[in-house]
Amino acid sequence: MTGEHRFPCETCGADMRFDPARGELTCDHCGAHESIETGGAAQPRELNYAQAVRDGLGQDLAGAASETEELRVSECPNCGAKIQFDETNHATECPYCATPVVTGTGTVRQIKPQGVLPFSLTEQTAQEAMSAWLGRLWFAPNALKQYARKGRRLNGVYMPYWTYDAHTESDYSGERGTDYYVTVKVNGKTRRRRQTRWRRVSGHVRRAFDDVLVLASNALPVKYTRALEPWDLAGLEPYVPDYLAGYAAEAYTVALEDGFEHAQERMNAVITRDVKFDIGGDRQRIHDLRTQYSQVTYKHILLPVWFAAYKFRGKTYRFVVNGRTGQVQGERPYSAWKIAFAVIAGLIVAGAIGYGIALTEQGSY
Repeated sequence: MTGEHRFPCETCGADMRFDPARGELTCDHCGAHESIETGGAAQPRELNYAQAVRDGLGQDLAGAASETEELRVSECPNCGAKIQFDETNHATECPYCATPVVTGTGTVRQIKPQGVLPFSLTEQTAQEAMSAWLGRLWFAPNALKQYARKGRRLNGVYMPYWTYDAHTESDYSGERGTDYYVTVKVNGKTRRRRQTRWRRVSGHVRRAFDDVLVLASNALPVKYTRALEPWDLAGLEPYVPDYLAGYAAEAYTVALEDGFEHAQERMNAVITRDVKFDIGGDRQRIHDLRTQYSQVTYKHILLPVWFAAYKFRGKTYRFVVNGRTGQVQGERPYSAWKIAFAVIAGLIVAGAIGYGIALTEQGSY
């Protein structure tokens, strides 16, 4: 069995899609709609990370049938994204980079999603948010703004994420610095100079992490997707294929264990902040920090993103819109003539101010 599903309309037989405005399946042909039933689906739950590693899950290997599924995917030859399309939504290009792709190029076995955060913004609302964002990019070429606003469809994609929970215990050693000031003379003038008195310290900190979010895709730079946070993970629904009707979903390309390494980087930044707070004083130095992780759990979830990939003067520019909040991020070119105009205008303004100051000083004599 592969992860393919169809949702025929009971009224006319046409394929239905998930409508973010209604939160239901809607038929574009006859207007019929029906609610999504999730009563029999399991609620999003935390899974044991150590057990998953022992079972070899998350590595495109044949794992336990209850935890994995086989997906039919199309791999982009440019960015490497593995996109899952349903039978009613065969794309002709990659939603991430606008590269032509051939559908149905292979299958992968992966961990099943435990939850899905459904789209709540319609394509039109996302388009309006992106247009407003582009309008604030003064140095972007006007031609790109006009090209992006011509009504080209956005691609709705459910992006794969891992979330990790963990309890941490950290031992550290370092130094605590206390500032004090001395009076010195420099070139005959008295100055106060800051000095720091250091003393050795050591201690222990602990923290419980909940839902540390890691993008399970290499198709986009993390800086763009990180900027779409925060996500309202409290709105996660049990994973049922109905929410994916009419949309694409990317299969994860970052393995479970690799994802945990990224999660540890985010956790370590928080732990380092905790250690500095525990050290106290005016300044802190950390010489050694050892952390133990326990009770590690994970979830595989899908989050909604609207994508636009535009080819402009031979280069692809990508824009992403949070499918829940409308937050927009993306790449942008710079208009050379706009920058030159701004520089010239700045010089003119500076010259006018300088000329005004000179006239004022002449009038004072």
